[in-house]
Amino acid sequence: MISFIVKRILQSLLVMLAVALIAFALFQFVGDPINNMVGQDTSLLDREKLRQDLGLNDPIFIQFFRFVGNALRGEFGFSYVHRLPVSQLIGERFSATIELSFVSAVIALVVGVPMGIYTAINRRGLLSRSFMTLSLIGVSLPTFLIGILLILVFGVSFRWLPAFGRGEVVNIGWWSTGFLTASGLKALILPSITLALFQMTLIMRLVRAEMLEVMRADFIKFGRARGLNNRSLYFRHALKNTLIPVITITGLQLGSIIAFAIITESVFQWPGMGLLFIQAIGDADIPIMAAYLVLIALIFVLINLIVDILYVRIDPRLRTSTSGSGGQ
Repeated sequence: MISFIVKRILQSLLVMLAVALIAFALFQFVGDPINNMVGQDTSLLDREKLRQDLGLNDPIFIQFFRFVGNALRGEFGFSYVHRLPVSQLIGERFSATIELSFVSAVIALVVGVPMGIYTAINRRGLLSRSFMTLSLIGVSLPTFLIGILLILVFGVSFRWLPAFGRGEVVNIGWWSTGFLTASGLKALILPSITLALFQMTLIMRLVRAEMLEVMRADFIKFGRARGLNNRSLYFRHALKNTLIPVITITGLQLGSIIAFAIITESVFQWPGMGLLFIQAIGDADIPIMAAYLVLIALIFVLINLIVDILYVRIDPRLRTSTSGSGGQ
């Protein structure tokens, strides 16, 4: 088990190093950073002095290792547009994205898993067919269109919920939360549903497919022949084996919720990291773009590492294979 974790950590470090190389390449191939930091009236002498102070005249490999060292300390320089440290800008918006992603993930899991179980057990029921139809709509419609439709119905027509913004927030140290205010909770509803809908339908279909596959297995038929009731067969035996492959896909989907919150944050003007990244692309603000790429890659890597460990803990066959390979 320990050798398995060490191996996964080393693989994760290689992935992060590759992402850091891609983020560093933005500084080299997306224009001259000096032009983005100074005005047209700046003299050539001042430009050269600034280039020397920033270390841009150093060899590429030295600049890269300096970039990696700064990234390990959470330092990505200053924003070209906001003239503030990138770490400060991301820190101010980190909580908004995490809260939105957390609520969306909870909705996707709490609704998607039971819907998948129900549609697998009652395949020919009217409600099951309705769920499958809704899942097709959720998978087919683009996220921005779902968000616009929700804004049109609940924000503009009925005016039940706010159409944009985060509402009032409460600062707890460096963390700002909307969970403790009524307007903050109301502002979360539409964007979280928009972000969760695609993941929810995906999880529902995955659970349904795995559940149907397990229910056709021999040990389920043997249990039914022994006289086990359906509740025990479905929830004690079939569901337990269904969740093993679901955990991996679900874990990756939770990471993608954070990564792909960009569209939802843009539609609802949610003040998170995704909206900051979209604005940085329009302004060619490379330090923010590089920091966002590294941070999202780190979140993906950590989630993937946790999922791999949980997968081994749940499936005894993998524990046997990893211990056996460690002894060879």
